[in-house]
Amino acid sequence: MLSRRRFGACALCAAVGFAATAVEAQAQSAPAGAGFKRTILQKSEFPGDKYATLLVAVEVEPGAIIARHTHPGIETAVVIEGEFELAVKGQAAQALKAGDSYQVVAEVPHSARNGDKPTRIAVTYVVEKDKPLASPAPE
Repeated sequence: MLSRRRFGACALCAAVGFAATAVEAQAQSAPAGAGFKRTILQKSEFPGDKYATLLVAVEVEPGAIIARHTHPGIETAVVIEGEFELAVKGQAAQALKAGDSYQVVAEVPHSARNGDKPTRIAVTYVVEKDKPLASPAPE
C-alpha cells in the first residue's frame, strides 16, 4: 500500500514528466507534411528567468519548403550537411551550405527552401519558455 509520502513523490514525478514531455513535444512539433523534423538534444532553463536555451538537430527533406515563421527568441545555427536558401524579412535571400552559419533575431519572419538533397542543421534557440517555439508569420 502506498503511503502519503510515496504517493506525493509519485504524483510530483508524474507532473514533472508530463510538463517536460509537453515542452519537448512543442519544440519537436511541425505541421504534417512540413518536410522537416526537430529533435531536442539539450534543454537548459535559466533559473528565475523566463528564457530557455534549446540545442536542436533539424533534418530537412530534399526539396522541402519551410513556411514563413517566427521564434520568440534568437535562432543561431550552423549547416552540418546539405544546402538551402534562407529568406529573412528585410534581407536579401542567402544560399547556405555545409559549414555556413546564420542568426535570426527574435520575432523576425523567415522561411527556407531546401536543395535537392537532405539538409542537417544544428540550431540553438534562446527563447521565452511560455511561448511556442515557432509561430506562422503572414506574408
